[in-house]
Amino acid sequence: MKKERRKFSAGFKAKVAIEAIKEQQTVHELAAKYEVHATQINAWKRDFLNNAESVFSKDQDRSKDDSQEKKELYSKIGELQIQVDFLKKVLGK
Repeated sequence: MKKERRKFSAGFKAKVAIEAIKEQQTVHELAAKYEVHATQINAWKRDFLNNAESVFSKDQDRSKDDSQEKKELYSKIGELQIQVDFLKKVLGK
């Protein structure tokens, strides 16, 4: 019988990583407390610290992505509207 793989939420990972960064308890104590392997906690801690910079980065990167996504969505809406109009015309409605 296979053991099902556990999935952890981003909030849980962040909580454990923050506790590991605080260093009030050892990684092994945290591993026992949260029933997670110590290596996994170290990986979450490393990922958290590597990506912490993005929290304070300018919103320019996000707005560029958003504007590109908006353009694509408006384009798709236009295509769909043309199809709807064509089908209405063909069906005589």
